[in-house]
Amino acid sequence: MALKTIHAPIPGTFYRAANPGDPPFKAEGDAVAVGDTVGLIEVMKTFTPVIAEEAGTLRAFHVGNEDAVMAGQPLYDIEA
Repeated sequence: MALKTIHAPIPGTFYRAANPGDPPFKAEGDAVAVGDTVGLIEVMKTFTPVIAEEAGTLRAFHVGNEDAVMAGQPLYDIEA
């Protein structure tokens, strides 16, 4: 199995859940299917979902909830 790092497609604020108090979309160790939402990136009150493009197991997040991210910055690792 190969470990792949997924990068932020756009700059903004990364959210691991849809709303404060909600469970995260995915946690470390969770199975991820193609099309699953892993997080959201917010820019000026517009939320863009971070969608998994391949299946595997989410191994680690490189950013925390509500962290500012830049385009191209590592977000998470997936083992496929």
